[in-house]
Amino acid sequence: MAQDIIGPADTRALIERFYTRARPDPLIGHFFTELDWDHHIPHITAFWNMVLFGDHTFQGDPMTAHKKLHARIPMRPEHFSRWLELFHATVDELYAGPKAEEAKQRATTIAGVMMHKVL
Repeated sequence: MAQDIIGPADTRALIERFYTRARPDPLIGHFFTELDWDHHIPHITAFWNMVLFGDHTFQGDPMTAHKKLHARIPMRPEHFSRWLELFHATVDELYAGPKAEEAKQRATTIAGVMMHKVL
């Protein structure tokens, strides 16, 4: 059985693996083509460390970033659904336990709020 998400190294592994699925995805991959990955991976890892562990190193405004992205590349509800499907699948592939379940629940909440506010 897989271990649970227990710290920043696990969060980083989750984010890196997620993007190996999301970047080539035919439905949502086009949203990630212009990202600076040397900046984005640590930034998103910091975000998820804040969400899961209360870490305070993340600085940013995800809502505004996604609204700006939506203005350039319109998002639709099925994009959020696919993001969530890939995120959940990645968590399930790598981890099992209370923190993994929390990550999936938080992702579901974040996707719902983001979709509601961005679209």
